Amino acid sequence: MLIQYSSIFCNNYDFGVAVLIFMNDKTLPRYRLFVTPDLSERRVIDLDSGQVNYLIHVLRLKPGAEILVFNGSSGEWRAQIQPGPRKSARLEIVAQTRPQPEFRPLHYYFAPLKMARLDYMVQKAVEMGASHLHPIQTAYTQMVHINPARLRANAIEAAEQCGILSLPEIAPIKPMMAALQAAPADQWLVFCDEAAPLDNALQTLAAAPPGSHAGVVIGPEGGFSPAERDAILHLPRVLRISLGARILRADTAAVAALALVQAGWPNASTIS
Repeated sequence: MLIQYSSIFCNNYDFGVAVLIFMNDKTLPRYRLFVTPDLSERRVIDLDSGQVNYLIHVLRLKPGAEILVFNGSSGEWRAQIQPGPRKSARLEIVAQTRPQPEFRPLHYYFAPLKMARLDYMVQKAVEMGASHLHPIQTAYTQMVHINPARLRANAIEAAEQCGILSLPEIAPIKPMMAALQAAPADQWLVFCDEAAPLDNALQTLAAAPPGSHAGVVIGPEGGFSPAERDAILHLPRVLRISLGARILRADTAAVAALALVQAGWPNASTIS
């Protein structure tokens, strides 16, 4: 889906500064589209039928109109709509508007929720800079079957709307401990534990070594079981935090936790 820029501030690399400046540039096209081909100046790429329908029939853009395109690896480019055969359309790549930012991992481990709330959680995780999405199965997980294509579609929608240039990698669902034990060696796991003391979470996050990468784990609606909590706390490189005295739904907790990481992680401005 192609999304018009919103005026809402969205977190991205460098705390969204580049996005905010970009969104205020009135000389750039209003619409962004994710595409899969490689992008380079003067290249012509074909659009699928859904993209053609949205550009031509929904937005009523004419040949010669310009949009912005990105593919998750080549930065962002200005592209011009060109007519194609049999009522199709193509895009001619004109010029790069932004380079691809430095990649800094931010892994997000979550128990899948039901439909609309899972859609929301994935979109917000992408907006908040998650580079890897890890669905995990816990003792109280509501959903054990997920639709990877639906997760990807939600990730694309969030990236299009918020000026994000990178799409997250989406892992298959795994048992929680199998996913956590396979974490990168330089990752510190932010364990959002409803039973943790109500300490200053930002101070806890600041204890992570500079240059380390963050992983965030959020439990299901029923929380973690005692055995799961004990197993996580016995992992190396764990930062246990509380999200406050209030009971949060899992999708709300995701936004709160990722916002804390963006605010409190050492060198957080480089998280993409």
